[in-house]
Amino acid sequence: MTEVLDTSGGSGRDTSQTTAAAKLRGHLGVPAIVLMVVAAAAPLSTIGGNVPIAMVLGETTGIPVSFIVAGLVFLLFAASFVAMSKYVTDAGAFYAYIRTSLGRAAGTGAAVLALPAYMATLLAVAAYDGVILNGLITRFGGPDIPWWLLTGGVLAVVAWLGYRDIDLSAKVLGVFLVSEVAILLVLDFVIVLRGGEHGLTGDSFTPQGIAGGFGIALLYALWGFVGVEATVVFRDEARDPDRTVPRATFWAVGIVASFYAFSSWALIEGNGGPDAIAAAKDDPDNFMVNTAQQYLGMVGRDLTTALWFISVFACTLAFHNISSRYAFVLGQSGVFSTKIGQVHSRHGSPAVASLVITAASVVIMAIFVAFGLDPVLQIFGPLGGLGILALAILWLLTTISVVMFFVRRGGSTGTVVLAVAATLVLAAALVLVVSNLTLIVGGNPTLAAVFGVMPLAFFGVGMLLSRRSKGELASISSVS
Repeated sequence: MTEVLDTSGGSGRDTSQTTAAAKLRGHLGVPAIVLMVVAAAAPLSTIGGNVPIAMVLGETTGIPVSFIVAGLVFLLFAASFVAMSKYVTDAGAFYAYIRTSLGRAAGTGAAVLALPAYMATLLAVAAYDGVILNGLITRFGGPDIPWWLLTGGVLAVVAWLGYRDIDLSAKVLGVFLVSEVAILLVLDFVIVLRGGEHGLTGDSFTPQGIAGGFGIALLYALWGFVGVEATVVFRDEARDPDRTVPRATFWAVGIVASFYAFSSWALIEGNGGPDAIAAAKDDPDNFMVNTAQQYLGMVGRDLTTALWFISVFACTLAFHNISSRYAFVLGQSGVFSTKIGQVHSRHGSPAVASLVITAASVVIMAIFVAFGLDPVLQIFGPLGGLGILALAILWLLTTISVVMFFVRRGGSTGTVVLAVAATLVLAAALVLVVSNLTLIVGGNPTLAAVFGVMPLAFFGVGMLLSRRSKGELASISSVS
């Protein structure tokens, strides 16, 4: 029979009925959802940005191993996440999971924290994309357009796509993702077939290669997975979500981990194995495109740079879509204005929430520009650090919620053990992020302290705002 668990915070109301008009609509299958979340992970950006930074700061070539370890961490997370997904029938993701086990206040706090976490990442990559586009334009003899104007153009296109139905975004992201993966695979195989710079050393998998700041490498590897956990955000827009969402989650984690590990290894071998650290230090910003020029010529370098811009654009669009859906959930639950929780009658999209995210992005970016902040050193780096810290907290709270849910419900021992293991490794990951937060935000201890407190402040504000919640999105259906 069907049992409805009341999680309305003790109100006693039947929260099992949600009107069709309040639901987002779409026809996303496993491939489409995988494309959406892998695009958020931005493979080309991760390989071009995270890999050289990790080598420079950690002085290690063990990056491929760090991606494998990060993939195993996320597989543990995904396994516990997916085990509970069939009991959580709304698209609130972190909000829904945490609220179910830890209560209304904690759930709303998680949703309010998730929104700035994803928005911080959205703003970080949007600013970075303006810089990449500026370099691309000037390289081909075009005018030196200010990065913030180009970033504004990126946000405008993202706003148009985000306002419309999710299937359009999925198609756009699919084309972009295939393009960036293709150029990287071409580069990878050319490097491997040519035997690297000094033969294939395999240094990345030796004790000497892994030695050094492997913790730093693991931190940046985890950062490369941000967005992969968002498969459940698209639950209402998926075909047969009870099957589609779990499959998409495992496929996304597996694809990202394998691709990152192989591509980072090839890039390191293409620069001489252990010599790659010196090459990354010489020019970390262009480590990937310099390698592309060496093995694919100038055309390969230019194509890689162009697809790098597209990769970061796809990442911006993906995080806009995720942020919009968190704002949508908060609007539907009454935490924000209920207008934000409206569904577009024709597109079936969170159109109002998308407009709110766009407006907030433009205003915040304008403030950054007014203060003259550097788009890479003072926007991309610090906001990325804030995003990964907040998300690490949410990952940990989610696995704790899964443990509590199955302990109370009497779930199988294997499921509980799996969720406990995920909780322990994510707790270690959070410690890793916090201990290196000053490094992540550019070496500013004061900024690190402020950013360290901000997630707790957002979570606390969310808990206070939970009193406004109508409790309509937390119905959990289970079959017994």
